[in-house]
Amino acid sequence: MNQISKNFSSIEQIRGQYLNTENEVKKTEVSADESFVEVLKKASYENQPLKFSKHASMRLESRNISLSKEQSDRLNEGVTKASEKGINDSLVIVDSMAFIVNVPNKTVVTAMDQTGTDDNIFTNIDGAVII
Repeated sequence: MNQISKNFSSIEQIRGQYLNTENEVKKTEVSADESFVEVLKKASYENQPLKFSKHASMRLESRNISLSKEQSDRLNEGVTKASEKGINDSLVIVDSMAFIVNVPNKTVVTAMDQTGTDDNIFTNIDGAVII
């Protein structure tokens, strides 16, 4: 290895000395005790939270729809089942509430209750899950 100077043996040491990058922690670092399976589970689809689009949030509010913890868990379960079946845009029915969900993004696109589904027609979906 060629010496750059008497004090430094590499560019990385110079960069660390003058740019203070030596002490930065990478976000992707994994502890040595963690197995590959555990890392994979952390990054898995099921661990991502279900999101509500702005439109869906407005619909929930305007229609006075609120989800209990149990209903929210069932909605998540329905989205997971839709994902397992390869559905991209799914109708998920939980009790008397209907949700259109973009499954790959885990995003509720719109929501309605029994009073909001006068025609009971749902378009632009490729699957349905009744929970």
